[in-house]
Amino acid sequence: MSNDEHDHDHDHDGSGSGSGGHGGHGGHSHAISADADRKWLLSALTLIVVFMAGEVMVGLAARSLALISDAAHMLTDAASLVLALIAMRLSQRPARGGYTYGLKRAEILSAQANGITLLLLAAWLAYEAVTRLFEPPEVTGSLVLVTALVGIVVNIAAAWCMSKANRSSLNVEGAFQHVLTDLYAFIATAVAGLVIVTTGFAQADAIASLIVVALMLKAGTGLVRDSGRIFLEAAPAGIDPDTVADRLIDSSQVEEIHDLHIWEITSGQPALSAHILVAPGGDCHAVRRDLQRTLRDEYRITHATLQVDHVGEELGQELLAIGRSAVEAGEATAAAGAEHCGDSHGPVHRSGPHRH
Repeated sequence: MSNDEHDHDHDHDGSGSGSGGHGGHGGHSHAISADADRKWLLSALTLIVVFMAGEVMVGLAARSLALISDAAHMLTDAASLVLALIAMRLSQRPARGGYTYGLKRAEILSAQANGITLLLLAAWLAYEAVTRLFEPPEVTGSLVLVTALVGIVVNIAAAWCMSKANRSSLNVEGAFQHVLTDLYAFIATAVAGLVIVTTGFAQADAIASLIVVALMLKAGTGLVRDSGRIFLEAAPAGIDPDTVADRLIDSSQVEEIHDLHIWEITSGQPALSAHILVAPGGDCHAVRRDLQRTLRDEYRITHATLQVDHVGEELGQELLAIGRSAVEAGEATAAAGAEHCGDSHGPVHRSGPHRH
């Protein structure tokens, strides 16, 4: 049969065999179902859209930048929720064709978009707020106060709905941060409205807007940073590749580990691949099972691809004699690592003291 005549009648039921330490493709389910997530996000979206429409009208009538900025932020809340729902739907599609991980990273694109919109909106609001500090317009404090108090209630309800969804997803967390920031913004706006009513200090409206800007910068920076780490294939936060390698190299019969990569497929789904060299005569299958058990139990890495060979096998040489000295064995191991790949893609980890 030619190379072009492949049999594509694959089994796509998602059951997986669990071999290779992956635990099957169905092993990455969240504690909360996707349907439940969508229900809570839709509830929050409805609350936000209805209130936002009313807030725009009140903000224009009261000539309050704080209210208009809150409404603008609520618009991004609504957009982030719609984006999160779309990304959630895309990420549920099964892996096929050229998308061997499916579209799971659509959620990370959504999170990054949420972070960028927060930063852009913060820049615009900061400019407007600074301008109003020097030339404050007349603001109807009572309308600002009442609308902000209603906004606090609405955002508490929306945040509560979203807290019921799976916040281990960076996608859901991004939308949640939008809503949470808006809640803080309404609290600041309510305080500004109270100050204007009691003292007539009109600049309080612009000061409240600057507080909102600071909160938006913090949330936006965090989302862009976390999503950027995933796109750059960085190790998940809290997992140090050198520490993981040192733990694996302590396993019985393991002589060397190189080409170790740890990354996240999407938020909450770490993956690992590595080339493992075991001592001559060692049981490669037993070593692989032991290492995968360690990764699963100690680091919660269930998607692990391990290439396990005996020292010297990749050179096409005979297995090293057990009677060789430690120096000879070390030299052979180093040569094996060098021949395996011209670029070792990171440090080589060997048993005993070594530098990373």
